[in-house]
Amino acid sequence: MIASGMELAEPSKASLQRARTLQRRRYRRETGQFLVEGRQAVREALRQPGVVDALYIAWQDAFENADLVDLARQGQVPCFGLSEQNLASIANTVSPQGIVAVANVVGVPLEAVMNKPLRLVVICAQVRDPGNAGTVIRCADAFGADAVILSSDSVEVYNPKVVRASVGSLFHLPIVEGVELAAAIDACRAQGLQVFATDCDGGTDLTDLHADLVKPTAWVMGNESWGLPVEHLALADKTVAVPIYGQAESLNLATAAAVCLYASASAQRASSGEGNR
Repeated sequence: MIASGMELAEPSKASLQRARTLQRRRYRRETGQFLVEGRQAVREALRQPGVVDALYIAWQDAFENADLVDLARQGQVPCFGLSEQNLASIANTVSPQGIVAVANVVGVPLEAVMNKPLRLVVICAQVRDPGNAGTVIRCADAFGADAVILSSDSVEVYNPKVVRASVGSLFHLPIVEGVELAAAIDACRAQGLQVFATDCDGGTDLTDLHADLVKPTAWVMGNESWGLPVEHLALADKTVAVPIYGQAESLNLATAAAVCLYASASAQRASSGEGNR
Protein backbone atom coordinates (compact mmCIF):
# COMPACT_ATOMS: atom_id res chain seq x y z
CA MET A 1 0.00 0.00 0.00
CA ILE A 2 1.07 3.60 -0.55
CA ALA A 3 0.16 6.80 1.20
CA SER A 4 -2.76 7.49 -1.13
CA GLY A 5 -4.34 4.21 -0.03
CA MET A 6 -4.24 2.63 -3.50
CA GLU A 7 -2.26 -0.44 -4.46
CA LEU A 8 0.01 -0.50 -7.47
CA ALA A 9 -0.71 -3.16 -10.04
CA GLU A 10 2.08 -5.32 -11.40
CA PRO A 11 2.82 -4.65 -15.06
CA SER A 12 2.46 -7.40 -17.63
CA LYS A 13 5.53 -8.75 -19.40
CA ALA A 14 4.19 -7.26 -22.62
CA SER A 15 3.91 -3.74 -21.16
CA LEU A 16 7.44 -3.97 -19.75
CA GLN A 17 8.77 -5.06 -23.12
CA ARG A 18 7.00 -2.18 -24.86
CA ALA A 19 8.55 0.26 -22.40
CA ARG A 20 12.02 -1.24 -22.92
CA THR A 21 11.79 -0.80 -26.69
CA LEU A 22 11.47 2.97 -26.19
CA GLN A 23 15.17 3.10 -25.36
CA ARG A 24 15.67 2.81 -29.12
CA ARG A 25 14.92 5.66 -31.50
CA ARG A 26 13.29 3.39 -34.06
CA TYR A 27 10.53 2.39 -31.66
CA ARG A 28 10.09 5.92 -30.35
CA ARG A 29 9.41 7.03 -33.91
CA GLU A 30 7.08 4.11 -34.61
CA THR A 31 5.02 4.47 -31.43
CA GLY A 32 5.11 8.22 -30.90
CA GLN A 33 6.16 7.62 -27.30
CA PHE A 34 9.28 8.10 -25.18
CA LEU A 35 10.61 7.56 -21.66
CA VAL A 36 10.76 10.14 -18.88
CA GLU A 37 12.91 9.48 -15.79
CA GLY A 38 13.12 11.16 -12.40
CA ARG A 39 10.64 12.85 -10.08
CA GLN A 40 10.90 16.39 -11.44
CA ALA A 41 10.55 15.46 -15.11
CA VAL A 42 7.75 12.97 -14.43
CA ARG A 43 5.85 15.53 -12.34
CA GLU A 44 5.98 18.09 -15.13
CA ALA A 45 4.85 15.49 -17.66
CA LEU A 46 1.91 14.46 -15.45
CA ARG A 47 0.80 18.09 -15.17
CA GLN A 48 0.15 18.10 -18.92
CA PRO A 49 -3.18 16.36 -19.68
CA GLY A 50 -2.90 13.36 -21.98
CA VAL A 51 0.90 13.28 -22.09
CA VAL A 52 1.70 10.34 -19.77
CA ASP A 53 0.51 6.92 -20.90
CA ALA A 54 1.82 4.82 -17.99
CA LEU A 55 3.81 5.22 -14.77
CA TYR A 56 6.29 2.66 -13.42
CA ILE A 57 7.58 2.86 -9.84
CA ALA A 58 10.01 0.63 -7.96
CA TRP A 59 8.28 -0.89 -4.93
CA GLN A 60 10.85 0.45 -2.49
CA ASP A 61 10.31 3.99 -3.83
CA ALA A 62 6.50 3.91 -3.81
CA PHE A 63 6.06 5.83 -0.56
CA GLU A 64 8.24 8.79 -1.54
CA ASN A 65 6.48 8.98 -4.92
CA ALA A 66 2.95 8.75 -3.48
CA ASP A 67 2.22 12.35 -4.53
CA LEU A 68 3.03 11.51 -8.15
CA VAL A 69 0.86 8.41 -7.99
CA ASP A 70 -2.01 10.58 -6.76
CA LEU A 71 -1.38 13.04 -9.58
CA ALA A 72 -1.34 10.20 -12.09
CA ARG A 73 -4.59 8.76 -10.70
CA GLN A 74 -6.26 12.14 -11.10
CA GLY A 75 -5.37 12.01 -14.78
CA GLN A 76 -6.45 8.35 -15.05
CA VAL A 77 -2.89 7.26 -15.83
CA PRO A 78 -2.19 3.56 -15.07
CA CYS A 79 0.39 3.11 -12.29
CA PHE A 80 2.51 0.00 -11.91
CA GLY A 81 4.79 -1.24 -9.15
CA LEU A 82 7.78 -3.39 -10.01
CA SER A 83 11.11 -4.57 -8.71
CA GLU A 84 14.20 -2.42 -8.74
CA GLN A 85 15.73 -4.79 -11.27
CA ASN A 86 12.79 -4.52 -13.65
CA LEU A 87 12.71 -0.75 -13.34
CA ALA A 88 16.42 -0.63 -14.19
CA SER A 89 15.68 -2.59 -17.36
CA ILE A 90 13.38 0.22 -18.49
CA ALA A 91 15.49 3.15 -17.35
CA ASN A 92 18.36 4.59 -19.36
CA THR A 93 20.45 5.75 -16.38
CA VAL A 94 23.01 3.72 -14.45
CA SER A 95 21.34 4.59 -11.13
CA PRO A 96 17.61 5.08 -11.80
CA GLN A 97 15.64 7.37 -9.48
CA GLY A 98 12.90 4.80 -8.99
CA ILE A 99 10.26 6.24 -11.29
CA VAL A 100 9.81 6.13 -15.08
CA ALA A 101 6.92 7.34 -17.22
CA VAL A 102 5.96 6.40 -20.74
CA ALA A 103 4.92 9.64 -22.42
CA ASN A 104 3.41 10.62 -25.74
CA VAL A 105 5.45 12.93 -27.94
CA VAL A 106 4.78 16.62 -27.33
CA GLY A 107 6.41 18.25 -30.34
CA VAL A 108 4.48 20.70 -32.49
CA PRO A 109 4.83 21.70 -36.16
CA LEU A 110 6.60 24.92 -37.06
CA GLU A 111 3.37 26.42 -38.37
CA ALA A 112 1.69 26.07 -34.98
CA VAL A 113 4.46 28.06 -33.28
CA MET A 114 4.34 30.77 -35.91
CA ASN A 115 0.61 31.34 -35.43
CA LYS A 116 1.09 33.44 -32.29
CA PRO A 117 3.06 36.55 -31.29
CA LEU A 118 6.71 35.73 -30.58
CA ARG A 119 9.34 37.64 -28.64
CA LEU A 120 12.11 35.13 -28.06
CA VAL A 121 12.98 31.91 -29.91
CA VAL A 122 16.09 29.73 -29.90
CA ILE A 123 17.11 27.68 -32.92
CA CYS A 124 19.56 24.79 -32.45
CA ALA A 125 21.50 24.19 -35.68
CA GLN A 126 23.30 20.86 -35.91
CA VAL A 127 23.37 20.52 -32.12
CA ARG A 128 24.31 16.88 -31.69
CA ASP A 129 25.09 16.53 -27.98
CA PRO A 130 21.94 15.48 -26.10
CA GLY A 131 23.07 17.06 -22.85
CA ASN A 132 23.55 20.41 -24.56
CA ALA A 133 20.23 20.21 -26.39
CA GLY A 134 18.35 19.39 -23.20
CA THR A 135 20.09 22.16 -21.27
CA VAL A 136 19.29 24.71 -24.01
CA ILE A 137 15.62 23.71 -23.71
CA ARG A 138 15.84 24.19 -19.94
CA CYS A 139 17.47 27.62 -20.37
CA ALA A 140 14.86 28.66 -22.92
CA ASP A 141 12.17 27.71 -20.44
CA ALA A 142 13.89 29.53 -17.58
CA PHE A 143 14.21 32.79 -19.52
CA GLY A 144 10.70 32.78 -20.94
CA ALA A 145 11.40 31.87 -24.57
CA ASP A 146 8.36 31.20 -26.72
CA ALA A 147 9.75 28.11 -28.48
CA VAL A 148 12.78 25.98 -29.24
CA ILE A 149 13.46 24.78 -32.78
CA LEU A 150 15.91 21.96 -33.50
CA SER A 151 17.16 21.71 -37.08
CA SER A 152 16.74 18.50 -39.03
CA ASP A 153 20.39 17.56 -38.46
CA SER A 154 20.26 18.01 -34.67
CA VAL A 155 19.87 15.34 -32.00
CA GLU A 156 16.42 13.78 -31.52
CA VAL A 157 14.54 15.71 -28.84
CA TYR A 158 13.18 12.46 -27.30
CA ASN A 159 16.61 10.96 -26.80
CA PRO A 160 16.63 9.92 -23.10
CA LYS A 161 19.62 12.17 -22.37
CA VAL A 162 17.90 15.19 -23.92
CA VAL A 163 14.76 14.52 -21.90
CA ARG A 164 16.76 14.10 -18.71
CA ALA A 165 18.84 17.24 -19.26
CA SER A 166 15.71 19.32 -19.84
CA VAL A 167 14.52 18.38 -16.31
CA GLY A 168 10.86 18.73 -17.28
CA SER A 169 11.21 21.91 -19.34
CA LEU A 170 10.44 19.82 -22.42
CA PHE A 171 6.81 19.95 -21.28
CA HIS A 172 6.67 23.71 -20.67
CA LEU A 173 7.16 25.29 -24.08
CA PRO A 174 6.64 24.37 -27.74
CA ILE A 175 9.40 22.23 -29.21
CA VAL A 176 9.81 21.91 -32.98
CA GLU A 177 12.22 19.45 -34.58
CA GLY A 178 13.17 18.24 -38.03
CA VAL A 179 13.09 21.65 -39.71
CA GLU A 180 15.69 22.85 -42.19
CA LEU A 181 17.65 25.77 -40.72
CA ALA A 182 16.86 28.14 -43.61
CA ALA A 183 13.14 27.37 -43.31
CA ALA A 184 13.18 28.00 -39.56
CA ILE A 185 14.98 31.32 -40.00
CA ASP A 186 12.63 32.42 -42.80
CA ALA A 187 9.61 31.59 -40.67
CA CYS A 188 10.95 33.57 -37.71
CA ARG A 189 11.81 36.55 -39.87
CA ALA A 190 8.33 36.45 -41.43
CA GLN A 191 6.95 36.78 -37.90
CA GLY A 192 8.95 39.96 -37.33
CA LEU A 193 11.87 38.46 -35.39
CA GLN A 194 15.41 39.64 -35.98
CA VAL A 195 17.83 36.73 -36.31
CA PHE A 196 21.09 36.69 -34.35
CA ALA A 197 23.66 33.95 -34.84
CA THR A 198 26.32 33.31 -32.23
CA ASP A 199 29.93 33.21 -33.40
CA CYS A 200 32.78 33.06 -30.91
CA ASP A 201 35.30 34.08 -33.57
CA GLY A 202 33.77 37.43 -34.41
CA GLY A 203 30.70 39.57 -34.77
CA THR A 204 29.11 42.24 -32.63
CA ASP A 205 29.90 42.08 -28.93
CA LEU A 206 26.78 41.07 -27.01
CA THR A 207 27.26 44.00 -24.61
CA ASP A 208 27.19 46.45 -27.54
CA LEU A 209 23.76 45.46 -28.83
CA HIS A 210 21.90 47.71 -26.39
CA ALA A 211 18.52 48.63 -27.93
CA ASP A 212 18.66 45.75 -30.41
CA LEU A 213 18.09 43.25 -27.61
CA VAL A 214 14.70 44.81 -26.87
CA LYS A 215 13.33 43.68 -30.24
CA PRO A 216 11.79 40.23 -30.82
CA THR A 217 14.71 37.91 -31.47
CA ALA A 218 15.53 34.42 -32.70
CA TRP A 219 18.92 33.19 -31.51
CA VAL A 220 20.70 30.61 -33.69
CA MET A 221 23.09 28.37 -31.75
CA GLY A 222 25.56 26.23 -33.70
CA ASN A 223 27.23 22.87 -33.29
CA GLU A 224 29.29 22.17 -30.17
CA SER A 225 32.53 21.54 -32.08
CA TRP A 226 32.49 23.75 -35.15
CA GLY A 227 29.82 26.35 -34.41
CA LEU A 228 27.99 27.77 -37.42
CA PRO A 229 29.54 27.49 -40.90
CA VAL A 230 29.87 30.62 -43.02
CA GLU A 231 26.79 29.81 -45.10
CA HIS A 232 24.65 29.55 -41.97
CA LEU A 233 26.04 32.74 -40.47
CA ALA A 234 25.07 34.47 -43.70
CA LEU A 235 21.42 33.61 -43.06
CA ALA A 236 21.34 35.76 -39.92
CA ASP A 237 20.80 39.50 -39.65
CA LYS A 238 23.78 39.80 -37.34
CA THR A 239 26.49 37.63 -35.82
CA VAL A 240 27.05 38.06 -32.09
CA ALA A 241 29.95 37.13 -29.84
CA VAL A 242 29.68 36.62 -26.09
CA PRO A 243 32.61 38.48 -24.50
CA ILE A 244 34.99 36.44 -22.36
CA TYR A 245 36.88 38.41 -19.73
CA GLY A 246 38.91 35.59 -18.24
CA GLN A 247 41.32 33.07 -19.73
CA ALA A 248 38.81 30.43 -20.91
CA GLU A 249 39.10 29.83 -24.63
CA SER A 250 35.36 29.60 -25.17
CA LEU A 251 31.99 28.87 -23.58
CA ASN A 252 30.06 25.64 -23.66
CA LEU A 253 27.16 25.83 -26.15
CA ALA A 254 24.48 25.66 -23.47
CA THR A 255 26.24 28.30 -21.38
CA ALA A 256 26.47 30.65 -24.34
CA ALA A 257 22.78 30.08 -25.04
CA ALA A 258 21.93 30.88 -21.43
CA VAL A 259 23.87 34.16 -21.57
CA CYS A 260 22.26 35.27 -24.84
CA LEU A 261 18.73 34.30 -23.82
CA TYR A 262 19.12 36.01 -20.46
CA ALA A 263 20.37 39.20 -22.15
CA SER A 264 17.38 39.27 -24.51
CA ALA A 265 14.83 38.37 -21.84
CA SER A 266 16.18 41.01 -19.44
CA ALA A 267 16.15 43.74 -22.09
CA GLN A 268 12.65 42.85 -23.24
CA ARG A 269 11.26 42.74 -19.70
CA ALA A 270 12.86 46.07 -18.80
CA SER A 271 11.46 47.67 -21.94
CA SER A 272 7.93 46.41 -21.26
CA GLY A 273 8.05 47.30 -17.57
CA GLU A 274 7.89 43.65 -16.48
CA GLY A 275 11.31 43.88 -14.89
CA ASN A 276 9.99 46.34 -12.31
CA ARG A 277 7.31 43.99 -11.00
